[in-house]
Amino acid sequence: MSEGILRLGFFFVLLIVLMLGEWRWPRNRSPAQRWQRWPVNLGFGLIDTICLRVLSPVLAYAVAMRAHESGMGLFNAVDAPAWLAFGVSVLLLDLAIYWQHRLMHLVPWLWRLHRLHHTDLALDTSSGIRFHPLEILFSLLVKLGVVLALGAPPLAVLVFEILLSSFSLFTHTNVAIPVRVDRVLRWLVVTPDMHRIHHSVAYDEHNRNFGFNASWWDRIFRSYRDQPRQSQTELTLGLDRFREPEAQRFTALLLQPFAKSKQVIARRN
Repeated sequence: MSEGILRLGFFFVLLIVLMLGEWRWPRNRSPAQRWQRWPVNLGFGLIDTICLRVLSPVLAYAVAMRAHESGMGLFNAVDAPAWLAFGVSVLLLDLAIYWQHRLMHLVPWLWRLHRLHHTDLALDTSSGIRFHPLEILFSLLVKLGVVLALGAPPLAVLVFEILLSSFSLFTHTNVAIPVRVDRVLRWLVVTPDMHRIHHSVAYDEHNRNFGFNASWWDRIFRSYRDQPRQSQTELTLGLDRFREPEAQRFTALLLQPFAKSKQVIARRN
């Protein structure tokens, strides 16, 4: 089975399972405007997938294979145990994505690429694929740089890519997780309740909890927030701009990186 088929198969199975979970055990029972939001979010997911398939010769896994064959990168130059190269590569790729995400909130031109993701006025599994194609391409460049520098083992890159796409779906899901289970999980991974705070309309809350997979980066780098001011089920999501119906249309969102914004992206209260 090819790398692409494996990743897509795993992704779509998880997408369906989580959507069914949202229907059966919803965290937030308020209307989520699914018929308006899902076509938009799934449309961006489709475009992003097409872009990545077109670029498949330079995806992270393909580059890792070529680096391995040509001996490029740290772990292809040193005699490190396979388990160490695997573990360190997965951890450092996750750390790189944490800092990429954090920088996308701090650097104005990067925020223009990322803010589409934050304009979703509700959160569910479909929000996990609502990314602008330009952000996806920027993220790809970051991953390629890390993979080449490390000489990351192809298997580590494949596992990381599956984890990244899986947690993007999981952390945005509207499935209710018992509070006690959530408290335990948060010491290891990012949970939906933890990530929902990141989508708060409040500036000081959406500039917290940047982790995608592992939750400890937010604790280590002091960007962790435990709870929002509002309750989880009443939390106002999205941005203070782009809330109008016309701003939520697919074409408007696709062109949004080129729209002017007066929003202060890193203001602290």
